[in-house]
Amino acid sequence: MFKKILIANRGEIACRVIKTARRMGIATVAVYSEADANARHVRLADEAVLIGPAAARESYLVAERILEAARATGAEAVHPGYGFLSENEDFAEACEAAGIAFIGPPASAIRAMGSKSAAKALMQQAGVPLTPGYHGDNQEPAFLAAQAEAIGYPVLIKASAGGGGKGMRRVDRAADFEAALTSCQREATNAFGDDHVLVEKYVLQPRHIEIQVFGDKHGNCVYLFERDCSVQRRHQKVLEEAPAPGMTPERRAAMGQAAVDAAKAVGYVGAGTVEFIANQDGSFYFMEMNTRLQVEHPVTEMITGLDLVEWQLRVASGEPLPLSQEQLSIDGHALEARIYAEDPDRGFLPSTGRLVHLVPPPESDHVRVDTGVEQGDEITPHYDPMIAKLIVWGADRRQALSRMRQALAQYRVVGVQNNVEFLARLVALPSFAEARLDTGLIEREQGLLFPPVQAVPEEVWLIAALAELLREQRLADKAAQRSAEPDSPWTALDGWRLNGRARRKLQLRLGEQQQSIGVEVLPRQAWRLALEGGPAVEARATPGADGALLVQLGERRLHAAVVAAGERRHVFLDGRSWPLSLVDSLHVGGGGDEAEGGLRAPMPGKVIAWLAQPGAAVEKGAPLLVLEAMKMEHTITAPRAGVVKAFRFSPGEQVSDGAELVEFGEQS
Repeated sequence: MFKKILIANRGEIACRVIKTARRMGIATVAVYSEADANARHVRLADEAVLIGPAAARESYLVAERILEAARATGAEAVHPGYGFLSENEDFAEACEAAGIAFIGPPASAIRAMGSKSAAKALMQQAGVPLTPGYHGDNQEPAFLAAQAEAIGYPVLIKASAGGGGKGMRRVDRAADFEAALTSCQREATNAFGDDHVLVEKYVLQPRHIEIQVFGDKHGNCVYLFERDCSVQRRHQKVLEEAPAPGMTPERRAAMGQAAVDAAKAVGYVGAGTVEFIANQDGSFYFMEMNTRLQVEHPVTEMITGLDLVEWQLRVASGEPLPLSQEQLSIDGHALEARIYAEDPDRGFLPSTGRLVHLVPPPESDHVRVDTGVEQGDEITPHYDPMIAKLIVWGADRRQALSRMRQALAQYRVVGVQNNVEFLARLVALPSFAEARLDTGLIEREQGLLFPPVQAVPEEVWLIAALAELLREQRLADKAAQRSAEPDSPWTALDGWRLNGRARRKLQLRLGEQQQSIGVEVLPRQAWRLALEGGPAVEARATPGADGALLVQLGERRLHAAVVAAGERRHVFLDGRSWPLSLVDSLHVGGGGDEAEGGLRAPMPGKVIAWLAQPGAAVEKGAPLLVLEAMKMEHTITAPRAGVVKAFRFSPGEQVSDGAELVEFGEQS
């Protein structure tokens, strides 16, 4: 077994590998960019080596710098994690040439499966079922368009290299094919350095089911059952679960054998995933093979009781597989939700900033949180905006689903926009609860997933006011303790008056909703609170850790949390959050009219292309330019009918958050 390994990755997966290596007594070396100097994986590793600037192409994707770090630290092996160089055959060969073990498949297997087109041909020879489509080398746009016509719309254009939903577009009609192809090729080039694409029939109402396979250097290969990854957005997985709902033993055996056949066809060693598109009628088609550990591997670990990273280390060191196919079994059901710094209400735009407050649910035998960040860390624009993976286990799917709902209700994030509430709505959908799954579920359930803005509940206003009063009391107590006369009645904030009790008003706001809360101070740290025009209620609270409060409003008792961040008072109650703003009643602002004429960048990024010409008249919603950020393309559209007066940035230029991108005006 290895004594020291280097992890050629960052974030959550680097922390995940370190955890297993430490349990096995293996020393770890982290690599990091300048942007990750204080990252959690750097803090956890036994050693850490700086490998370059923030941009991945100048750090995490530079193979020679990683190998230099391995040689300098005496690492015997490199674990590539997922993403970056994990599926790069040249890097795998370079490791072997340097006498450093690559904890992954041989370069030949990566090369065979690295091209989706070549992999399809190989799978056809191995007898693995394929989706109808064109997987050849002719990349002429007119030829590909003709192939799409022959296949029949809708079709799916996919980058031949890579994955993760990048360089992938569904096309429903011939008129949209050219623009979709151009976008796919551009995104594929930026993400993988290869603009080669394939065109396949888009299966309506498909399920995305993948099989975890594992091979060793002694010719053994097993499958560790399936994962259902059907719940997706823009071809990126949102929820995963294992085993797949409704899977029969016969279909599991057939898909498992097909996956093993695929792995054996390329002499596979280590952890890999064979992905299939499954029809409602029970048929299935090979989609691709990911020659690495998958993001969703924890659900497999939860139902098998195995540590797949430990298996990787043992296989890479030459040991045979720890178990045979007959010794593997499924216990219970597991779900995984990906917690991202993104804004679902703004098209899931990535969000950057400091994690001012980060409290995940408590971990246990049935709740697991895999993360690469802690409270106080930064989500930067340089890398994937994942905060954590939340994994739960239950004796059956119903119990696992109940535990996922509870765990999401306990998750609290302040400082960046996030998808926790979106995920809570998603797992509460009747269609998801009843396992009516396919890759179109999110798009189909837009009405329930994005409900209209509702009035802030009365108790939320009251809890925010109560928390603010407690905060003021706490600050006054601290100031009194620092004063020359800490016991003086003049430093006490107890509301005492010669004739009656102190009264005041607090003003809170959320968007266009504003509320005035009347406050009367009562003895023993209690207050009488009343919303404007409403009845008064006696309120008190017992503070806990991390902003938690046990609140009493009249006869009601509630568990809540309130986190102060600047002027915001983030109220967490019943699995939802409300970022209320404390209004200064003495402040007089301006009219608040927005300046006319500018479209601003919703996040830091790089302008990829102009989609309109300066001086052009456009309709509302017309695409104006493409912005690349967080490894994905985002199209900026016209907010109304008007004229594109000028672009402020040319393709290739970097822009900061809030930078004016387009000078936009009314038609004359």
